[in-house]
Amino acid sequence: MSQILLGAAGGIGQPLSLLLKNSPLVSQLTLYDIAHTPGVAADLSHIETRAQVTGHIGPDQLGAALKGCEVVVIPAGVPRKPGMTRDDLFNTNASIVATLTDACARNCPEAMLCIISNPVNSTVPIASEVLKKHGVYNPNRVFGVTTLDIVRANTFVAELKGLDPARVNVPVVGGHAGKTIIPLISQCTPKVEFPVDTLTALTGRIQEAGTEVVKAKAGAGSATLSMAYAGARFTFSLLDAMNGKEGVVECSFVRSEETECKYFSTPLLLGKHGIEKNLGLGKLSAFEEKLVADAMGELKGSIKKGEDFVLNMK
Repeated sequence: MSQILLGAAGGIGQPLSLLLKNSPLVSQLTLYDIAHTPGVAADLSHIETRAQVTGHIGPDQLGAALKGCEVVVIPAGVPRKPGMTRDDLFNTNASIVATLTDACARNCPEAMLCIISNPVNSTVPIASEVLKKHGVYNPNRVFGVTTLDIVRANTFVAELKGLDPARVNVPVVGGHAGKTIIPLISQCTPKVEFPVDTLTALTGRIQEAGTEVVKAKAGAGSATLSMAYAGARFTFSLLDAMNGKEGVVECSFVRSEETECKYFSTPLLLGKHGIEKNLGLGKLSAFEEKLVADAMGELKGSIKKGEDFVLNMK
């Protein structure tokens, strides 16, 4: 599969490039950024795996880089600093995602789009509206990568229960910011149970785990290594499904009819053409139903903010 990473020289882009280069699923890895990409590409190209790596730099080279790409991963944008919410990134990252999606619409309209750039709750609607303007929008091919929430939930549950995190699977639904992040601990496999105070604290930790890293990095950025891991995990699942592997399920923030929100993350069955089936919310506990209800207002606002941004674009 041919793949392009937009924002490949950044904090998430570099480790994500390394993980993608290391995978036998990737045959062509195209790296794009506004600076440093030729160096990153030269460095990665020495690794003894089959992916051919090319580096492209600046807007002039963007179109050519995208031509014929099957999967586009977008970690481009600025990271959070302490005291910032994901929404504080909106103005800068909204423009970046709109520009990059516009280039995708022109050069690889059939590609799968995996959006990592925050705030995901707004950048996915932005990408979707830009694709609609070009008449090439396919809701089964546009994904907001929320996988880090699932990875964190699996890790934190495993820590509390003394389990191997690789064997834990917690679906996380809703959105990808604060209280819109809704871990469905009641649907965890293997089955786990927590007293209500532990469950409340665990849910809060999963929701604010990004801020935990932002604070620990003390101004030097946000989650980059764990985000690169999660981005790679989602991308590999998508590539597996596109290659015909059956039963591949990942949660992702997508166009949805599952709730009153236009976009919502739920477990998705992935296939050759992107989303094969939305598996929906499943059975929720009363605690989780309240979390979903409490998230709706913020989620709708973030979605509308993204749509309005494209509506008002010059």
